[in-house]
Amino acid sequence: MGKRVAVVLAGCGVYDGSEIHEASAVLVHLSREGAQAEVFAPNISQMHVVDHVKGQPMPEQRNVLVESARIARGNIKDLAQLDVKELDALIIPGGFGVAKNLSTWATQGKNCSVCREVEDVLRAFHAAQKPIGLCCISPVLAAKLFPGCEVTVGHDTECEKWPYAKTAESLRELGCKHINSHVTEIHVDPRNRLVTTSAFMCNAPIHEIHDGIGNMVREVVRLA
Repeated sequence: MGKRVAVVLAGCGVYDGSEIHEASAVLVHLSREGAQAEVFAPNISQMHVVDHVKGQPMPEQRNVLVESARIARGNIKDLAQLDVKELDALIIPGGFGVAKNLSTWATQGKNCSVCREVEDVLRAFHAAQKPIGLCCISPVLAAKLFPGCEVTVGHDTECEKWPYAKTAESLRELGCKHINSHVTEIHVDPRNRLVTTSAFMCNAPIHEIHDGIGNMVREVVRLA
C-alpha cells in the first residue's frame, strides 16, 4: 500500500491562499510516487481576499477550507480532523496564504504566530519523527516552531531571479540555518526530518519549479 501523505492548503490563489501550481505539482508527484494524498485545510477565515488581476485587496470575506476545496476538487477535510497516527508524512505547499492564513508572517515577520491547528499538526508530525515537506515560503513555519532547524528558501542575496531573498536572513534571525540552493534542488535536515525547496521564491521557468517540487516529494515519500 502506498504512503499516506497529508497535504495542508491555505486557500486558493498565490496572493491570498496556496500557490495553485505548487499545490498541483505536489499532488501530481505524490500520485507518480504511488502515494495517497489526503488534503486538509483549517476551517478559518482568510486574512483578506486579493483581486489577482489588480493585486489589490477586495471588500469580501472567504473561508480557507472552502477555498482550498477548489484545488482538492472537493475531496478535503477540516485540519482539526487530521490524525497523525493515520498518516506517514506531511507536505505544505507555498503561497502567500501560508504567511497570511496559516501564520501571521506577512504582517509580523519573525515575530509571527502560527495558526493553532497548523502548529499542532506540525508539532505532531515532528514528535512522531515523520517527514515534513515544505516549499516556497512554508519553511518559515518550521523555522518558527523548530529552532535550529535547517531549511532552504533558495538564495540569500536579492536580485531579479531571487526577489524574496531577504527571507533567508529572517530565518537566520530565528536561529535557523539557511542553506542556499538552486530552484531544482532540495535540502534535507535529517535531524528534524525536514525536506525543503524554494519553488516560486525563485523567478524561474515553471517546469524548473515543478522539478524542484518533484525532488522534494520523492524524498519525503522515501523518508516515510
